[in-house]
Amino acid sequence: TNRKETADCATGGNAGMKKRIMTGNAMIKRFKESSAPVLNVDNIHIYKGDFTIIMGASGAGKSTLLYALSGMQHLDEGQVLYQDVDIVGYDEKQMAQLRRDSFGFVFQQTHLVTHLTLFENVAVAGYQKKNRSSKDTEDRAKLLLKRLHVDHVMHQLPAKVSGGEAQRAAIARAIINEPALLFADEPTGALNRRNSDEVLSILQQLYEAGQSIAMVTHDLRAAAYGTRILYMEDGRILDELDLSACNRKEREAKVSEWLTLRMW
Repeated sequence: TNRKETADCATGGNAGMKKRIMTGNAMIKRFKESSAPVLNVDNIHIYKGDFTIIMGASGAGKSTLLYALSGMQHLDEGQVLYQDVDIVGYDEKQMAQLRRDSFGFVFQQTHLVTHLTLFENVAVAGYQKKNRSSKDTEDRAKLLLKRLHVDHVMHQLPAKVSGGEAQRAAIARAIINEPALLFADEPTGALNRRNSDEVLSILQQLYEAGQSIAMVTHDLRAAAYGTRILYMEDGRILDELDLSACNRKEREAKVSEWLTLRMW
């Protein structure tokens, strides 16, 4: 059942009612052994069915946190629990399997394979899923590209389509294996206003259909699509804003006010 935003914008949180899908504990990351941590997070929870936004100034540690949670960045200290299992000690084979089966990724740059068509980029990712035939994978790839309104260019190479079309294909690639958690790092950062709105609308539709999302952004408008915001500074999470009971118009005003208080 698709969820609908409520009309009232309550101030209280409802974290106690949610199921945790991921938890980070005592997370420390340094890029040089003697340097101060670029990431120093005592505790963070990602909840099932939430659209979690991570915000902060440039250099605050937003992307580092996202990559550490997803296993793309190794921690110097700490835990990352996915479904109550610590994945920090996973070897490369275990981590690759986890990313393939449980995580999806969307970045500022699409990272589509340049010599493959949009359809081939999506299908190749889908072929990695076990116990699914090639035909079923290809049918799902075509269905997703149609749902994301890029089926008319699915047989074009990435260089021949617009930035928005390429990013929508990248989203299709990210969700073809039905990930439990979708990570997005500035997915609209390289797009114009129209294409940005289209990508954000797609992410909202995915959330409304039950997809758990964790997204880094510096854009207030993009942040207003989320149900909660984590605010970072100097590698730490300083504050959290619950938006789960707000509609999007209310969210924009609430986020703007909240960020102003933090000298945004």
